[in-house]
Amino acid sequence: MSGLTNGIDGNPLLSPLSQDDPELCKIIQSEKRRQRRGLEMIASENFTSRAVSDCLSSCLTNKYSEGMVGQRYYGGNEFIDEVEKLCQTRALQAFGLSSEEWGVNVQPYSGSPANFAVYTALVEPHGRIMGLDLPDGGHLTHGFYTATRKVSATSIFFESMPYKINPATELIDYDKLQETARLFKPKLIIAGISCYPRHLDYKRFREICDENGSLLMSDMSHVSGLVATGLSPSPFEYCDIVTSTTHKTLRGPRSGMIFYRKGKKGVDKQGNPIMYDYEDKINAAVFPGLQGGPHNHQIAAIATAMRQAAEPYFKTYQEQVVKNAQALASGLSECGYKIVTGGTENHLVWVNMKSVGLSGAKAEKVLEEVAIACNKNTVPGDKSALNPSGIRIGTPALTTRGLKEHDFSTVVKFMDEAFKIAKDVQAKSGPKLVDFNRVIHEDEFKTRLNDLRERVEEFADVFTLPGLPDL
Repeated sequence: MSGLTNGIDGNPLLSPLSQDDPELCKIIQSEKRRQRRGLEMIASENFTSRAVSDCLSSCLTNKYSEGMVGQRYYGGNEFIDEVEKLCQTRALQAFGLSSEEWGVNVQPYSGSPANFAVYTALVEPHGRIMGLDLPDGGHLTHGFYTATRKVSATSIFFESMPYKINPATELIDYDKLQETARLFKPKLIIAGISCYPRHLDYKRFREICDENGSLLMSDMSHVSGLVATGLSPSPFEYCDIVTSTTHKTLRGPRSGMIFYRKGKKGVDKQGNPIMYDYEDKINAAVFPGLQGGPHNHQIAAIATAMRQAAEPYFKTYQEQVVKNAQALASGLSECGYKIVTGGTENHLVWVNMKSVGLSGAKAEKVLEEVAIACNKNTVPGDKSALNPSGIRIGTPALTTRGLKEHDFSTVVKFMDEAFKIAKDVQAKSGPKLVDFNRVIHEDEFKTRLNDLRERVEEFADVFTLPGLPDL
């Protein structure tokens, strides 16, 4: 024991972080305080449970386990195999899937590698894909590029063509998607979102894919918790592949999953069975194609999150997430802010700040000054993702902390007050963001912001923050 206590050459292997690295510990404690005393409204964030945190800090992080279950390139993986098998079983159960018809790879480090693994496996270099354009609510990994730059690796290694929303309705233009797909003939179409507050029509996506011989992939990362509880349409009825992160509405660790169809696909003209061939291709793309050893502590944490997702309380939680989002959208709309698509059916609210003369960056900045975290976001009609006109806000994290609809009425009042301060700052600073960021710290505005921040922190501190106790 003395050898462990003192470590090799005096390294304190058993010392807690607070003793071994107090400088780093202090920064982490500051972040914990920020989370506890602030309002986390980034739609892609959540707070994990204590059980998930326990998995992430477990001994499983010590083990290398390259390869699949029962086919590892290292010894000593008998219990790692058990963990991964349990995770796969629970992931299928959480979404009501048969192991005869669906398989799942739980090794992707996060959602972006999961998506890229699918493209690598099934589209192949320079193959054609279509995804929702980033300014219209899509994700970078769905193929985003600009007139002068291929921004996402997806657009670098594959040929991507975006589909758009209808400017009048602010909803996905499925008719235009169908028309474009007939010309572009994509190998794969992505039904997925990063900032789109409405349900997707997977049946329509399937029809368009079938017309063009395309594969259909859903990236359900944002809504997977809602899918698991039946509060959002399920992509599994219509899609060939479904990817997801595990930390957003699912409330698990920062990780990713790939679900793929398996078994019998149909029969040929001679009556012979045609089988799905996604499994080996996707597994090989994950490892050894794009990754090394899987992060076993993350896989264990997914397993725990999937078990929790199957519990009745998780559906109650997801129902509250949607109620809170709708209360948030309604409250902001009543205050005069334009809500893109006019409302929400899921966990996120998309706000066009042009309606009150602010940019997304200025709205994000002023909220951050008063302990409210959101992210600037493009809105329909924006020309540049670097100068977005809106913000994206969500309710999963605050719902985890116990906020209900009436609490979000208070949150709306905080936000409205902050935006009004921002308008006053802008009246003095002019339109440039650099001047805005300078003027916002002048005494006349700093006093108002500090007062609002104190009220926000006092409000937030009442609600429980789950996870591990302080270091």
